Amino acid sequence: MTEAVNSYPGERLGLPESGATSIARAGRRIGALLIDYVAASIIATGFFGYDQFALPTEAGVTMFAPMIIFAVLQILFIPTIGGSPGHRILGMRVVRYGGGWVGLWRPIVRTLLLVVVLPAVIWDADQRGLHDKAAGTILIRA
Repeated sequence: MTEAVNSYPGERLGLPESGATSIARAGRRIGALLIDYVAASIIATGFFGYDQFALPTEAGVTMFAPMIIFAVLQILFIPTIGGSPGHRILGMRVVRYGGGWVGLWRPIVRTLLLVVVLPAVIWDADQRGLHDKAAGTILIRA
């Protein structure tokens, strides 16, 4: 038995090729990631004294502040507004594969794997990162 080849990302998932509810492409994803990480860095600088120019030995625990804030933003906003601020600004949503509310545990699993980075840069033919596959989510255009 052979598996059908996708003619576009998201076809196997029953999503349209373009427009609303189609798979969010790499450019938007990277843009959203940058927006979220810059926002997390600004918050870390303002509230926790994070210094992006300090050497790791000088920075201490505050060097992890942007990543922790980034994770908190993801975990809080995905179940409440359907995506991180970067996702929403660039017209994307994180949805549960199969429909319904993403719940509370999916954003936690997705974010923990996203912070590890490796699962996020490994995609399948539908352009779903391993973090989305493990969490049972899809990043789509809104």
